[in-house]
Amino acid sequence: MTLEGELARWSRGWRGPAVAALIAFLAGLPGVFAVPPLDRDESRFAQATAQMLETGDYVVIRYQDQPRFKKPVGIHWMQAASVSTFSSPEARQIWAYRIPSLLGAMLAAAACAWGAAAFFGGPAGLLAGAMLGTTFLLSTEAFIAKTDAMLCGMTTLALAALARIYGEARGGPPAGKRAVLLFWLGIAFATLIKGPVGPLIVALTIGALLLLDRRPAWLARLNGYWGLILVLVIVGPWAGAVTVATDGAFWTTALAGDLAPKLAGGQETHGAPPGYHTLLAPLLTFPMTLLLPAALVTAWRRRGEPGVRFAVAWFVPGFLFFELLPTKLVHYPLLTYGALAWLAAAALAEPLGPKARWVGAGLSAFAGLALAGGAVYLLSAYGDAADVVAAALTAGLLAAGGLVGAYMILRRAPHTALVSALGLGVLGHGALAAGLAPRLDPLWLSDRTEHALAAARLLPRQGVAEAPVAVAGFAEPSLVFALGTPTELEDAEEAAQAIAEGRPAVVEAREEAAFRQALAAAGARARLVTEIEGLDYSNGDEMTLRVYQSARGAAG
Repeated sequence: MTLEGELARWSRGWRGPAVAALIAFLAGLPGVFAVPPLDRDESRFAQATAQMLETGDYVVIRYQDQPRFKKPVGIHWMQAASVSTFSSPEARQIWAYRIPSLLGAMLAAAACAWGAAAFFGGPAGLLAGAMLGTTFLLSTEAFIAKTDAMLCGMTTLALAALARIYGEARGGPPAGKRAVLLFWLGIAFATLIKGPVGPLIVALTIGALLLLDRRPAWLARLNGYWGLILVLVIVGPWAGAVTVATDGAFWTTALAGDLAPKLAGGQETHGAPPGYHTLLAPLLTFPMTLLLPAALVTAWRRRGEPGVRFAVAWFVPGFLFFELLPTKLVHYPLLTYGALAWLAAAALAEPLGPKARWVGAGLSAFAGLALAGGAVYLLSAYGDAADVVAAALTAGLLAAGGLVGAYMILRRAPHTALVSALGLGVLGHGALAAGLAPRLDPLWLSDRTEHALAAARLLPRQGVAEAPVAVAGFAEPSLVFALGTPTELEDAEEAAQAIAEGRPAVVEAREEAAFRQALAAAGARARLVTEIEGLDYSNGDEMTLRVYQSARGAAG
């Protein structure tokens, strides 16, 4: 059977979204278990969730003894449910906190396929969902325990349901009440996960459609009155509880301290000029990169078609908003990638022009080789001879994904080119996440420190040594997550005091002299357990962490 025939067979009915979700699952799964906890956002989210489970306070979000009033509570509740089901807060297994992100990526792929199928048919819908689920960005977010993959899933669900309602008004298949319910559920949970970001993309899409069509009657199908009540029922209880519990401080800090600075300037040195996201798109959408030029051609030539028009209204205003936003992080435009996947899948319905094929081939080859070059750089900077095989496999698969796709699309076999690029891209990403990245020891200071303490029976959760551990000169959240909530992130004097009390201490080399002076002043003696060298990649500083235990405790 031909490739097109297989796509038709596997995209009938519910199969298309289910297969797309499975592909997203396979793309994100390797990193869920293999990659150590990441700094800084992932470990902050995971630590805050662990504290929810430890304290039983599911309203106020905290990181150690500090309130964390940045994002709503949704992702923490999902992580808490996952950890309670599959692990425990005491175990500190990061994979359990990542399950909601993996599910979010799967939801995004399935919703993308479901929405696209209404306009372009089942095979195109399946390819659209597969392209979104395998993009380098979403398959990476799928194994990071924070908001973005699940936000993408919920926002894409809302937009796919909205598209179904829009398409029904223009002669498409019936949307039914299910689409209306899914639209408002997507809006509600996107709000509970990251506040106004998801609803904003939906609102921009609706606004663009009104400008393009000037036919607003179809919006009545949304049942806005009952929909807003549903959103209030889902979001309202926590919003009211956190307002009372924090005396309104959550909203003041979240809006004035987090959201407003992002709109006003490049918050936390994350500023960049317009064009930043456009330049990164060929890398972050890989292996869909192959069809980006064809997607743009389709957006222009077929802009009168309902499905293409909806995708344009989804992508253009949202992507422009993120380009104009002063604060820029690479994952911001992820919410618009589903529209690109729709346009790319729609482009396969007709022969691709020579310019679209040649430019797509060039971009695909560039992206594959650039990502392969990144793997080689990681090996040269942070690996050793034992990592060569993993690096070569990663680089070879990523380069092959770009080059094979480029070759096949020039041979006028776009479906084969896309499937080949997707398959090789997923394998390359898996080799990077599960093979190469975990072997780059200098990058995983916290993970290595945790293992060193465990080997010396000094890890607090082992219940042997006195706790908590005191740390001087290194304060990354991944270490707090690894060692436990009471971990003391203080100075050299506090580290010396810990030794005097029989507790272990971790001291960075820059704090060594002060630590020795404080030990002498306290009349305490410390024994060096091990020394760990590496890079704090959050700020680029080379680090040497020395693990100490009390000489008295060592003798005992």
